[in-house]
Amino acid sequence: MNLKPLGDRVIIKQDEAETTTASGLFLAGDSKEKPQTGTVLAVGEGRLDKDGNKVPVPVKEGDRVVYSKYGGNEILCDDEEVLIVRADDIYAVFAK
Repeated sequence: MNLKPLGDRVIIKQDEAETTTASGLFLAGDSKEKPQTGTVLAVGEGRLDKDGNKVPVPVKEGDRVVYSKYGGNEILCDDEEVLIVRADDIYAVFAK
C-alpha cells in the first residue's frame, strides 16, 4: 500500500460483511450491514497534545480492532477499499 496516514489516523481493512443470518438465510447485497471490525494496515505518528508532546497511536499494524460505526472515510487505494479513521474512533483491540 502506498498510503501513509497522518497524525492520529489509522488505515483499516474492513472485515467482509456476513452473507447469511444466524439462522441460515441469505442476505441480499443491499441488506448486508457493514462490519465494525477490521485489521490495521497502517498507523500515523500520533498527535500533539496541548503542551506539544507527541501522543502515540494506541494500535499497531496487524491489530484487529473494533471501530465506530459512523467514523472514518472509505477510500479506494490500490484497487482495495480501506477505511481511514481517527484513533479516537477505535473502541477496542482484540486480545491475541
